[in-house]
Amino acid sequence: MRHRKPNTKPSWKSYEEVAAYLLDQNAHKFGLKTVEGKQKIRGNRSGTVWEIDAKGIREENVGFVIIECRRYTTSRQNQEKLGSLAYRIMDTGAVGGIIVSPLNVQEGAKKIAASENILSVQLDANSTPTDFVMRFLNKLMVGLSNGVRLSDTCSLEVLITCQSCSMKFRVETNEKICPNCQRPD
Repeated sequence: MRHRKPNTKPSWKSYEEVAAYLLDQNAHKFGLKTVEGKQKIRGNRSGTVWEIDAKGIREENVGFVIIECRRYTTSRQNQEKLGSLAYRIMDTGAVGGIIVSPLNVQEGAKKIAASENILSVQLDANSTPTDFVMRFLNKLMVGLSNGVRLSDTCSLEVLITCQSCSMKFRVETNEKICPNCQRPD
């Protein structure tokens, strides 16, 4: 008798589906009417067919944006990867794009994103439709379930890793270096 493997999706596939779902649930915050799932679209310039992770339809049906999901947990998106998305935007006639990844994009990629109307969305790698952390445009969205109770007040403490000594510290504004490393000796 053969044993069947459980029906599990690869991490990247469920990440794409969760990202498309969450973007669709918050479509208006991105200037979108709706978000459609994975599909193929033809390039106008090259004639090639592109498979995209999701497609955002702009409000008033004024164009669409290409949504690319990359669940890379150890490396940030670089300018080559954003350049690839920028070409697909150009080739298909899209009005922009959204890159979804657990980590922020590198500096060169930020420049490409700014010049080609690509929005960077950080979505935790283990997100589900109900449990997630999503960051974009200086906004933080958190979904919590299973036994979490909220009272009248709630506080959130954001910790980051110091770029100098690698210690975690509480962020007050936009610091990248902890208070210990900022003090002169």
